[in-house]
Amino acid sequence: MQSKTYVPSAKEIEKKWYIIDAKGQVLGRVSSQIAKILLGKHKAFYTPSMDTGDFVIVINARSVRVTGKKAEQKLYRWHTGYPGGFREEPLKSLLARKPEEVLRRAVWGMLPHHRLGRKLIRKLKIYPGSSHPHVAQNPIPLEIRSE
Repeated sequence: MQSKTYVPSAKEIEKKWYIIDAKGQVLGRVSSQIAKILLGKHKAFYTPSMDTGDFVIVINARSVRVTGKKAEQKLYRWHTGYPGGFREEPLKSLLARKPEEVLRRAVWGMLPHHRLGRKLIRKLKIYPGSSHPHVAQNPIPLEIRSE
Protein backbone atom coordinates (compact mmCIF):
# COMPACT_ATOMS: atom_id res chain seq x y z
CA MET A 1 0.00 0.00 0.00
CA GLN A 2 1.33 3.36 -0.99
CA SER A 3 0.86 6.32 1.36
CA LYS A 4 -0.52 9.57 0.01
CA THR A 5 0.99 12.97 0.66
CA TYR A 6 -1.38 15.45 2.24
CA VAL A 7 -1.61 18.74 0.38
CA PRO A 8 -3.85 21.35 2.02
CA SER A 9 -6.29 23.39 -0.02
CA ALA A 10 -6.10 27.17 0.03
CA LYS A 11 -9.25 27.32 2.20
CA GLU A 12 -7.72 25.09 4.89
CA ILE A 13 -4.66 27.27 5.43
CA GLU A 14 -5.12 29.62 8.37
CA LYS A 15 -3.10 32.81 8.12
CA LYS A 16 -1.80 34.25 11.38
CA TRP A 17 -0.06 37.55 12.07
CA TYR A 18 3.22 37.63 13.98
CA ILE A 19 5.08 40.66 15.30
CA ILE A 20 8.86 40.68 15.73
CA ASP A 21 10.83 43.35 17.58
CA ALA A 22 14.15 43.70 15.73
CA LYS A 23 15.72 45.97 18.34
CA GLY A 24 19.26 44.73 19.00
CA GLN A 25 18.79 41.63 16.83
CA VAL A 26 21.41 40.49 14.32
CA LEU A 27 20.24 41.15 10.75
CA GLY A 28 20.90 37.69 9.29
CA ARG A 29 19.46 35.74 12.21
CA VAL A 30 16.22 37.69 12.35
CA SER A 31 15.91 37.59 8.53
CA SER A 32 16.17 33.80 8.42
CA GLN A 33 13.43 33.46 11.05
CA ILE A 34 11.19 35.87 9.13
CA ALA A 35 11.75 33.94 5.88
CA LYS A 36 10.88 30.68 7.63
CA ILE A 37 7.55 32.09 8.83
CA LEU A 38 6.72 33.66 5.45
CA LEU A 39 7.38 30.35 3.69
CA GLY A 40 5.35 28.38 6.24
CA LYS A 41 8.18 26.02 7.21
CA HIS A 42 7.10 26.25 10.85
CA LYS A 43 3.83 24.45 10.01
CA ALA A 44 3.29 20.70 9.77
CA PHE A 45 1.75 20.89 6.28
CA TYR A 46 4.45 22.98 4.58
CA THR A 47 4.24 22.67 0.82
CA PRO A 48 7.03 24.27 -1.28
CA SER A 49 4.74 25.21 -4.18
CA MET A 50 1.99 26.81 -2.05
CA ASP A 51 1.65 29.88 0.12
CA THR A 52 1.27 28.21 3.52
CA GLY A 53 3.05 30.95 5.47
CA ASP A 54 1.86 33.72 7.76
CA PHE A 55 2.08 37.50 7.87
CA VAL A 56 5.03 39.12 9.68
CA ILE A 57 5.22 42.62 11.14
CA VAL A 58 8.71 43.85 12.04
CA ILE A 59 9.09 46.87 14.31
CA ASN A 60 12.24 48.77 15.31
CA ALA A 61 14.00 47.92 12.04
CA ARG A 62 16.19 51.00 12.61
CA SER A 63 17.80 49.24 15.60
CA VAL A 64 18.87 46.05 13.82
CA ARG A 65 22.59 45.34 14.13
CA VAL A 66 25.23 43.60 12.05
CA THR A 67 28.35 41.80 13.19
CA GLY A 68 31.94 42.31 12.16
CA LYS A 69 32.82 44.99 9.61
CA LYS A 70 29.69 44.54 7.50
CA ALA A 71 28.42 48.06 8.24
CA GLU A 72 31.38 49.57 6.38
CA GLN A 73 32.27 46.78 3.93
CA LYS A 74 28.93 45.41 2.68
CA LEU A 75 27.76 47.18 -0.48
CA TYR A 76 24.35 47.18 -2.14
CA ARG A 77 24.80 47.48 -5.91
CA TRP A 78 22.32 48.15 -8.70
CA HIS A 79 22.12 49.64 -12.17
CA THR A 80 19.61 52.33 -13.09
CA GLY A 81 19.33 51.17 -16.69
CA TYR A 82 20.93 54.31 -18.09
CA PRO A 83 24.48 54.58 -19.47
CA GLY A 84 26.90 54.99 -16.57
CA GLY A 85 24.09 54.17 -14.16
CA PHE A 86 25.96 51.75 -11.90
CA ARG A 87 25.29 52.71 -8.27
CA GLU A 88 26.46 51.35 -4.95
CA GLU A 89 25.74 52.23 -1.36
CA PRO A 90 27.29 50.87 1.84
CA LEU A 91 25.09 49.14 4.40
CA LYS A 92 25.75 51.86 6.98
CA SER A 93 24.27 54.67 4.85
CA LEU A 94 21.32 52.57 3.61
CA LEU A 95 20.53 51.64 7.22
CA ALA A 96 20.51 55.34 8.13
CA ARG A 97 18.45 56.35 5.07
CA LYS A 98 15.98 53.44 4.68
CA PRO A 99 16.32 50.88 7.51
CA GLU A 100 13.32 48.84 6.33
CA GLU A 101 14.96 48.30 2.92
CA VAL A 102 17.99 46.58 4.50
CA LEU A 103 15.75 44.03 6.22
CA ARG A 104 13.52 43.58 3.14
CA ARG A 105 16.55 42.82 0.93
CA ALA A 106 17.94 40.36 3.46
CA VAL A 107 14.63 38.47 3.64
CA TRP A 108 14.12 38.60 -0.15
CA GLY A 109 17.47 36.86 -0.61
CA MET A 110 16.14 33.92 1.41
CA LEU A 111 12.85 33.55 -0.49
CA PRO A 112 12.33 31.89 -3.88
CA HIS A 113 12.86 34.33 -6.76
CA HIS A 114 9.72 33.64 -8.75
CA ARG A 115 5.97 34.26 -8.62
CA LEU A 116 5.50 32.68 -5.18
CA GLY A 117 8.40 34.63 -3.68
CA ARG A 118 6.91 37.91 -4.91
CA LYS A 119 3.62 36.96 -3.28
CA LEU A 120 5.34 36.05 0.00
CA ILE A 121 7.39 39.26 0.30
CA ARG A 122 4.15 41.27 0.20
CA LYS A 123 3.16 39.62 3.49
CA LEU A 124 6.15 41.25 5.23
CA LYS A 125 5.41 44.61 6.87
CA ILE A 126 8.47 46.50 8.14
CA TYR A 127 8.46 49.69 10.23
CA PRO A 128 11.53 51.64 11.37
CA GLY A 129 9.95 52.68 14.69
CA SER A 130 7.92 50.90 17.35
CA SER A 131 4.45 51.85 16.04
CA HIS A 132 2.50 50.00 13.34
CA PRO A 133 -1.05 50.22 11.90
CA HIS A 134 -1.85 46.48 12.22
CA VAL A 135 -3.29 46.44 15.75
CA ALA A 136 -6.66 45.13 14.46
CA GLN A 137 -5.00 41.89 13.26
CA ASN A 138 -4.01 41.01 16.87
CA PRO A 139 -0.44 39.98 16.01
CA ILE A 140 1.19 37.30 18.12
CA PRO A 141 4.52 38.48 19.61
CA LEU A 142 7.39 36.27 18.47
CA GLU A 143 10.67 36.10 20.36
CA ILE A 144 13.81 35.63 18.29
CA ARG A 145 16.54 34.08 20.41
CA SER A 146 19.82 35.93 20.04
CA GLU A 147 22.43 33.21 20.51
